Amino acid sequence: MIEITLSSPLAPELALLHERHTVAMHADTPPESIHMLPASALAAPGIWFYVLRFEDRPVGMGALKRISAHHAEVKSMHVLSEMRGRGLARALLLHLVAEARRLGFDRVSLETGSQDSFGPARALYLAEGFVECGPFEGYRHDPNSVFMTRAL
Repeated sequence: MIEITLSSPLAPELALLHERHTVAMHADTPPESIHMLPASALAAPGIWFYVLRFEDRPVGMGALKRISAHHAEVKSMHVLSEMRGRGLARALLLHLVAEARRLGFDRVSLETGSQDSFGPARALYLAEGFVECGPFEGYRHDPNSVFMTRAL
């Protein structure tokens, strides 16, 4: 049983998720190419933060960040490594896309890594209708980044 709810990124029960996400982002990405937001930044206005629970345990997270009235960005999407392969990341992504649409956005974009470790994430985004695009909203070309977008 999975449940995805709007939550505070500062909840103590999410410490493991944030820690694992941080470790994964630093594993093979140079510091200047890491664009993740810490929990405190995910609590800012204009960001909707969601937690995916599997059997009442927080095992995934993702956020939407307002770029403009019509454009949002997917931020900090992560599922614990031991929970992968169960369709949880797809469920979370579909929820984020549905929430973006419900909130009135007509486009959602994201930045992910170009390294092999990000291959499964890029494949998921492509399978769910995202296409590669150029940098958006403050990003610059970076050989360690892949930018993707999807109209809603």
